[in-house]
Amino acid sequence: MAQSGPADARPPHVPVLLRPLLAAVAPVSGLWLDGTFGAGGYARGLLGAGADRVIGIDRDPSALDMAATWAAGYGNRLRLVAGNFSALDRLAGEPLDGVVLDLGVSSMQLDQADRGFSFAKNGPLDMRMSRDGQSAADLVNSASEETLADILYHYGEERAARRIARAIVTARTAAPITTTLHLSEIVLRCLPRPKPGQSHPATRSFQAIRIAVNAEFTELAEGLKAAERALKPGGKLAVVTFHSLEDRIVKQFFLQRSGGKGNANRHAPATGADTPRFTLLTRRAIVPDDQELAENPRSRSARLRVAQRTAAPAGPDDPDVPGIPTLHRKGRR
Repeated sequence: MAQSGPADARPPHVPVLLRPLLAAVAPVSGLWLDGTFGAGGYARGLLGAGADRVIGIDRDPSALDMAATWAAGYGNRLRLVAGNFSALDRLAGEPLDGVVLDLGVSSMQLDQADRGFSFAKNGPLDMRMSRDGQSAADLVNSASEETLADILYHYGEERAARRIARAIVTARTAAPITTTLHLSEIVLRCLPRPKPGQSHPATRSFQAIRIAVNAEFTELAEGLKAAERALKPGGKLAVVTFHSLEDRIVKQFFLQRSGGKGNANRHAPATGADTPRFTLLTRRAIVPDDQELAENPRSRSARLRVAQRTAAPAGPDDPDVPGIPTLHRKGRR
């Protein structure tokens, strides 16, 4: 029977695809790990659905600070850990019955202008999820034009990558680019005015720079492999993505680990597992229904994929995961 949590615990942001996620992994029991804790919506959902315990991991210290006001109400059923989900097997320290990953930037981070994630709010050009290391301003003001173009093209699928990179390099010679609106204005001048209903012209560029600053694709690849090592036989891995590049990586990983092809390059040697390490529980990605889109418009690009761990031992730590974009490839930019 599902156990309730603190009566006054209300997430400040609605977790995306929570209802179909809980349905796909039902019945929920045992020890689960929420590798992208954020506002705690998935962790609370899992605890409410029957998980005995949940480990919440987040690289953003402010997420764990905010949770301190309500997490204690769950007692030893909820344990919070600071760190990156790429090391979730080590941070968990014990076998898991399930893992949930909600990728990308959180609504909390987007809504805080001082975090520098949003092109719609003026703030310092930061974008660091963990608040340490190289910031977006450091990258934008120091990377070569070629590197910037590669990042914009491969991580943001921005077709005007060369034009925008050239404009950034030109602009920074006059003055460093230190704010979100300054960068947004540079991008806007390079692209045509959007038609009604189209996304903001800076969306792809901001996405690409954020991914580069936080090494998100490397984190994702390592996190998927860490989940494979940590999950018990029968354990479930649920991943929510928000753009096509993330979804491609997850899809290819699941195909590879379930005995499918899983190779991004059909000319490359086969890399599929000899013995499947996962069974696909969702053959196609689950998308938001009309009710969820009405409740949370930000969910419109979300995709959910779920797989179940087999009894096969975790494979060797393969250096590559199919589907990850690689910089410095030739292409139209």
